[in-house]
Amino acid sequence: MQKQQIPLKNSLLLLLAAIIWGIAFVAQSVGMKYVGGFTFNAVRSLIGAVVLIPLIFILKRRNSPSDSASKASGRSDTSSNTVSNMQEKKTLIIGGIACGICLCLASNFQQFGIKYTTVGKAGFITACYIVIVPVIGLFLGKKCTKFIWAAVAMALIGLYLLCITDGFSIGKGDLLVLVCAFLFSLHILVIDYFSPKVDGVKLSCIQFLTCGILSGIPALLLEHPELSSILAAWQPILYAGVMSCGVAYTLQIIGQKNMNPTVASLILSLESCISVLAGWIILRQQLSTKEILGCVIMFAAIILAQLPQKQTE
Repeated sequence: MQKQQIPLKNSLLLLLAAIIWGIAFVAQSVGMKYVGGFTFNAVRSLIGAVVLIPLIFILKRRNSPSDSASKASGRSDTSSNTVSNMQEKKTLIIGGIACGICLCLASNFQQFGIKYTTVGKAGFITACYIVIVPVIGLFLGKKCTKFIWAAVAMALIGLYLLCITDGFSIGKGDLLVLVCAFLFSLHILVIDYFSPKVDGVKLSCIQFLTCGILSGIPALLLEHPELSSILAAWQPILYAGVMSCGVAYTLQIIGQKNMNPTVASLILSLESCISVLAGWIILRQQLSTKEILGCVIMFAAIILAQLPQKQTE
C-alpha cells in the first residue's frame, strides 16, 4: 500500500494563484470599459512577460556560483552538458509556445463568451475544467482516487450553487465558454507535462510573450487600440498584467510540479469563490445564502482532494 502525498507548498502556491485570479475578475470587468478583449489580453500578457525578465536574470545570477563550481570539477562532461542544455532549451521553447497558444485561445474564448452569456453561467461552465481535466487525464494514463472524484462532484455542486442564478440554457456565449473550459483543461495538462522538465519562470515568460503576440494580431486588425484608451485603463491592466499574469500563472507552473493535475485544477477552481468574495468586498455585491453554501461546499471539496489517500500498486 502507498499513500498519495499532496505537497503542502504546492497547494499553497496554487491557492495564492486562485486568489489573485479571483480578484482579477474585478480588474478585468473595469478594464473592458476602456479597451477591447483582444487588446486587454495582449497588453496584460506582454506586461506579464516583461515583469518576469528581471526575475529570470536574478535567478540565473543566484545559481551561477554553483554552475561555475560544477564546471571546474568536471570539465570532461562539457560536451554532454552542451547537448543537454540545447535539448532543455528546445523543450523550453516548445513548451512555452504550446502553453501560450492554449492560454491565448482559452482567455479570448472566455472573454468574448462572457459578452453573450451571464457571468454566473460563464463562471460555472469555465469551472467545468475540473471535470474535463481528469477525463482527459484518463486517456493520458493519469489515475485518480475515488476521493478525488467525490471532490470533483462536490466542487461542481458548489460551483452550481455559487454561480447559477437563472435557468440554464445553451446559447452562443455558453458554447464559447465551454470551448474555453476545454482549452483551459489542455492548458493545465500541457503545463503538467512541461513544468517538471524546464525552468518554470522561463516557461511562464515565453508563454505570456506568445499569448501577447497572438492576441495582439487580432487586436490591431479588429479593435484598432488607442494609447489613450490603454492609459485610461492602466490600473486594471497593470494588476492583470503584473499580478494575474506575471505572478499567478508563474505560481501555477511552479505549484503544478509533481502534483496530480486533477487536484491542481480543483484548487485553481477556487477562483470562482474568490471572485464572488472580491465582488462582495470591492464592488459591494451581496452574497445570498445559496452562494455562501456554494463557497462552503467548494472549500470542503478542496480539503477532501488534498487528504492523502491509500493507493494499491
